Amino acid sequence: MARNFDRAHDFHIDNFNVLGAPPANPLEKLEARIAAGAIHDSAERCDAPKCQLETRVAVQDDLYDWIVDGDRASEDPRKIKWVTGPAGCGKTAIMGSLADRCAANGVLGATFFFASWSASIGRRRKTAFVPTIAYQLTQLREDLGDAVSTAIEKNPAVFGKNLHVQMEVLVLSPLREIVGRSDGPGPQGAIIVDGLDECEAEQYHDTTNTGPRGNSERKRAEDQLEILKVLQAASLDPSFPFRILIASRPERVFREFFDPDPERNPTPFAHKLDLHADYNADADITLFLEAQFSLIRRRYNLPSSWLPPGAIETLVQNASGQFIYAATVIRVLDMDHQEPPKALLEAVLKMEATTTSNPLKSLDVLYSYILNSSPHPPLSILWVRSIAVLNGLGSVGVSPCASNIHLLLQTDPESNEAEHLLGNLHSLIRIPPPSPSDQAKAEYDFYHKSLIDFLEDPGRCGMLYVSDNETGRFIWDASVRACAKSFLGFLVRLPALSWVSCGSAHSEVLPTPAHANWWVSLAIGDKDYNPIWWIFRDVHNSCPWYRCKPACRVWSRCILRRLESATWVAPGVLWPRRSPDSQSERFNGLVRKAIRDARKRDAEP
Repeated sequence: MARNFDRAHDFHIDNFNVLGAPPANPLEKLEARIAAGAIHDSAERCDAPKCQLETRVAVQDDLYDWIVDGDRASEDPRKIKWVTGPAGCGKTAIMGSLADRCAANGVLGATFFFASWSASIGRRRKTAFVPTIAYQLTQLREDLGDAVSTAIEKNPAVFGKNLHVQMEVLVLSPLREIVGRSDGPGPQGAIIVDGLDECEAEQYHDTTNTGPRGNSERKRAEDQLEILKVLQAASLDPSFPFRILIASRPERVFREFFDPDPERNPTPFAHKLDLHADYNADADITLFLEAQFSLIRRRYNLPSSWLPPGAIETLVQNASGQFIYAATVIRVLDMDHQEPPKALLEAVLKMEATTTSNPLKSLDVLYSYILNSSPHPPLSILWVRSIAVLNGLGSVGVSPCASNIHLLLQTDPESNEAEHLLGNLHSLIRIPPPSPSDQAKAEYDFYHKSLIDFLEDPGRCGMLYVSDNETGRFIWDASVRACAKSFLGFLVRLPALSWVSCGSAHSEVLPTPAHANWWVSLAIGDKDYNPIWWIFRDVHNSCPWYRCKPACRVWSRCILRRLESATWVAPGVLWPRRSPDSQSERFNGLVRKAIRDARKRDAEP
């Protein structure tokens, strides 16, 4: 094709502009590195728990006052506060409600909600932590956004650096720049980090190599401690204006880091807040149950006297300060439509937990009751454990949507096995709607991580325990079965490609009877006669005229033996006549001899 400037010379072009892709905006590069789902008001957190109106008021007020006013009695500003408590006491709900309150009042800097169950790897690991915090800070002030943009332009490789370098480049250095040149008030407020105990370890090396140069697997506590130290270093910088709230379970790495003993930890922290020890949640749980029971009464048109006497008091006592217990009871009554709410409530009230100091004992009894309501509890728990594992595949680009989970785990694709096994577990699991379009997009989800903690602890779940190895075998067997549905039929018909069957018959690797027996058994199981004829014919067609090759003898004899043992009609003299090959008579003799040999061997003791 001729081009406009072919053979052109001795010319010049005025106002020449090369049009191409514009250079990437540094803040766009930053946005591409964040975990959007970890921000408090993200779409992923649309169903996240929040404190019901008029509940947890005292703890929210105390935390908000600390954010705004700090430690009035302390001469030294202490910018980090640890909020702790056992699973189910409402840490995430409090942090979510507090974040909304701070945002509404203009005192929210940034948030990051870790979640080990999330399909987003950014919410489960440290990689996106600092970029996500930095990105939210750029939204506070235009000059701070400009400073961060300049920092990225000067340090384009910053996203591959460790967290300390990222915090210095993306947060601290820009803050120093705007504080130094601004006459007005600087940014202020809170940085809220929730669920840090759920942060998983980032692996940088091959941990499968057990040799002298092998690398040990990083522990999650190492990455959690790294984040704590990065936040501690930031809080000690004079230009850092924010107060940091960190919510987690009281695991060892946090207990040791926030140890108030000055000999062990010279850095002073604000006094920790223990939701279980410092606050009595009974009154809040009572308010929550009263409001929810009122909604259930109106929804099901129940009489005002439907609650048994003392029901709320009993449930509050059973909860032992754990909001997750009360919330699970409400979901049982509201989502199990097989029995009326009053009968379900009476069943819950009859549950008895053995006397113990474990505040989760009543929750364990409730979880056991719900799981045992499934028509097949062991198989249902295998599904639940498998869903928890498969949800993690979203981080490697594999969609864990409901339709894919069903395709893998259901033994019969036409059955409704998922609904059969999980239909009674709606109070524990968010189950996608049944329509195919919804299941192709929606994922299974768990209302609270305490369910998985319960199932992973044999001391808590007892006879319901399913080990990691059993779960792994279940998923592997399901994957093999799913492959077999579509792939084994292909293997049965593979000999239809004549060059494949001939090639296998004359391969340098002699086919063994075990290989041939496996293939014939596969074809018999598939109830397809033709592939057996094809390979029986084709392995012989390429034999020389004077004798059959060993491969031909192996295949023909294995086919004959397997057919007779399966009570199928063995190939007789009509089989070779279906072939136009001139060796039909000799092949017919081979068939007869193979049949005699097979029957003789079968008759041997």
